[in-house]
Amino acid sequence: MTSDRPRRLARLVPQRVRGSVGLQRAMLLTGAGLTALLLLLAALLAPWLAPWGHAQLQDGGALFGSRQPPGPGHPLGTTAGGYDVLARTLWGSRTAVAVIGLSLLLSVLPGTLLGLASGYLGGWVDRLLVGVADALYSFPSLLLAIVMSVVISGGRSSLVGGLAAAACSIALVFVPQYFRAVRAEVLRVKAEPFVEAARVIGTGHLRIMFRHVLRNSVRSLPLLLTLNAAESVLTLAGLGFLGFGIEPNSAAEWGYDLNRSVSDVTAGVWWTALAPGTATVLTVLGVTLLGESLNDLADPRLRRRRAPAAPTAPTATTAAKERTRA
Repeated sequence: MTSDRPRRLARLVPQRVRGSVGLQRAMLLTGAGLTALLLLLAALLAPWLAPWGHAQLQDGGALFGSRQPPGPGHPLGTTAGGYDVLARTLWGSRTAVAVIGLSLLLSVLPGTLLGLASGYLGGWVDRLLVGVADALYSFPSLLLAIVMSVVISGGRSSLVGGLAAAACSIALVFVPQYFRAVRAEVLRVKAEPFVEAARVIGTGHLRIMFRHVLRNSVRSLPLLLTLNAAESVLTLAGLGFLGFGIEPNSAAEWGYDLNRSVSDVTAGVWWTALAPGTATVLTVLGVTLLGESLNDLADPRLRRRRAPAAPTAPTATTAAKERTRA
């Protein structure tokens, strides 16, 4: 039983972690830990860890007060608007996760399908889609997100409208990235012998596209997903900082809180900007480290092998046994 315990424990550790060493393992574990912390705070513990609601200004009829320093009632102080900083930061993690999920869902599916159709069909379809993707890609991403946010929700709105506007504006920026990545892989895969063999035996185009080509053309998407998740957090924070985010009474958002804390920093009130800024940095850092380390471990050219163990010097007892055998 004792000898089998290490084997059972090893099965619980993901294969990517067991295959990593040194700096790669440190990056992977750090990124996974920070990402898991974000998901844990957003999905499970925010309602219990947050001392107050994201839009709560008073308790028992008494206002919290504006720019109150950190203390027993407010561990991270209060903002210029009288909100609790810790509560706004914790509830803001939910907003970040919701926008990440919606924006990736709205960008991965269209980008993948359009890239598959463009690369496989070719001809005028390919030229048209490539032209549209290049036109969207030529716009600065944040400027395009601002325009889409204004068109969808007038710049600022309720929780549902604000999340939808932010997710749609961010997704529009990401669609050309998935389109280009999938199209490049499809152009390579459709020239492979197994695709030609499928055509020879009379396999239909839809079956070839989705069963043979698509399955071998999405290897680079996991890395792109993690990088775009980090970029969506920054884009959401940028929209909120510029005043095109979600109303503070509808949801907590880190970019809006940073915008309101700019004047506080110049006045020496540092605590209103510290928490949302740190949360944004740690979230982007965690997702980026996770994606980069997974990409290194998935690519054989970047994967680092463990160095073989150096032979140990023979002990006196071993040397005596060798002489006896000789």
